Amino acid sequence: CGRGPGGCRGGRTDMALRCAASLAAGRQPRGPRREGAMRWSSAAKPSAVKINEKASREKILTLESMNPQVKAVEYAVRGPIVLKAGEIEKELRKGIKKPFTEVIKANIGDAHAMGQRPITFLRQVVALCTYPNLLDSPSFPEDAKKRARRILQGCGGNSLGSYTASQGINCIREDVASYIERRDGGVPADPDNIYLTTGASDGISAILKILISGGGKSRTGVMIPIPQYPLYSAAISELDAIQVNYYLDEENCWALNVNELRRALNEAKAYCNPKVLCIINPGNPTGQVQNRKCIEDVIHFAWEEKLFLLADEVYQDNVYSEGCQFHSFKKILYEMGPEYYNNVELASFHSTSKGYMGECGYRGGYMEVINLHPEIKGQLVKLLSVRLCPPVSGQAAMDIVVNPPVPGEESYAQFIKEKESVLNNLANKAKLTEDMFNKIPGIHCNPLQGAMYAFPRIFIPPKAIEEAKAHKMAPDMFYCMKLLEETGICVVPGSGFGQREGTYHFRMTILPPVEKLKILLEKVKDFHIKFLEKYA
Repeated sequence: CGRGPGGCRGGRTDMALRCAASLAAGRQPRGPRREGAMRWSSAAKPSAVKINEKASREKILTLESMNPQVKAVEYAVRGPIVLKAGEIEKELRKGIKKPFTEVIKANIGDAHAMGQRPITFLRQVVALCTYPNLLDSPSFPEDAKKRARRILQGCGGNSLGSYTASQGINCIREDVASYIERRDGGVPADPDNIYLTTGASDGISAILKILISGGGKSRTGVMIPIPQYPLYSAAISELDAIQVNYYLDEENCWALNVNELRRALNEAKAYCNPKVLCIINPGNPTGQVQNRKCIEDVIHFAWEEKLFLLADEVYQDNVYSEGCQFHSFKKILYEMGPEYYNNVELASFHSTSKGYMGECGYRGGYMEVINLHPEIKGQLVKLLSVRLCPPVSGQAAMDIVVNPPVPGEESYAQFIKEKESVLNNLANKAKLTEDMFNKIPGIHCNPLQGAMYAFPRIFIPPKAIEEAKAHKMAPDMFYCMKLLEETGICVVPGSGFGQREGTYHFRMTILPPVEKLKILLEKVKDFHIKFLEKYA
């Protein structure tokens, strides 16, 4: 290769020296250039850089090459109807005329976005944790400062900006355990079984990840209620598990029937290995509150069939109907005796996002997992450690949910007033929504016993169903899209949650302020009557 004393390397050294000399003289160095090769110069003017679109190579990531499990994921709460609502909002801002002046997003349970005021005490504690200099301010009550100091002492460097243990700050897990014991009338809770999470969704996804295994007919089946919250179907699709539907009884106020659970389980055994049973109580989107007998029957069924129970209890504070009461699965399990309590594996979930708090953006939550195999406990902590830790401000917010002011503390009176105001307001709006829907021909709404949503059944005429098919839409998607385009009201079609074939629904949150909710319901009424007339 014509090497000199330094061979090729010597040639490169000479070239480097020449380049250095050229730069010192203020000239651009010139080196050997391969025939046809293009050189990029950062000094080149943008106009001199021409992009040949035809020469662009194929993308590595395409719809064909992407993870098929991710492509299969659907999340109706933020699906096509919400994207369309966003487009309409942009058009309104540009001055494009519509039959309405605003889009009312009733598609999601985002309390503060709908105008609900934050709980003062919770925000005070999080503010103190975020900016500890405020601990010297006389503007903040001592009970808030006391909680903030305790949380900060549990943080590395006494800062909310530090990582925490993957399972969460220890003193907050202790507070969660104490809360569970108070809630459940003395049923013991171990902080070591508590895992702080990024909202309840994070905990649910983590438990499903660790539960799902096998292939073919031995692939894990996950039993979920229909209608369901789309997090479940989305997580099942992403993890390539098998979704096993059991139907809630709409004719009986969305009750859960064990005979239906047994039917679903027995049919699923032909094509998968059902080993997980998910319960949402109070229900989302259906709003039912399960009674004690129902919960006992479900626990017995899980014990008998060796199913791992997931109890989604994020709406435990949202119970409105007389005669209804929230019972935690943990409490009933304990009261059923040691044969059940020492054997049934149960993960239960709570969150800062719902209840009277409505703090969705903090992404605070926890899960309690009992009767987990000791070796699996280690595997779960390992899995959670991959995401390092939940948001620390969300952990602080969760602490105030489980450790609020108590009688005798200076913030108690204001706290209880704000909490009861939110819950009473929600109860009134639940009754208002139910009553107004049931006055509309072709709409039926079961009692809203709890949670934050109505899930009314709507009659869609055959002519409208045919037009929906022509547009390649589900009939209730067609209905909801028309509702959005003509009234500006954004709700989620029931097909996004699952429903019995031949029935149609939509989910709507009851969170808007009362006056806006009344306007919304009147608009739905007028739209539905015109819709029936048009397609009769």
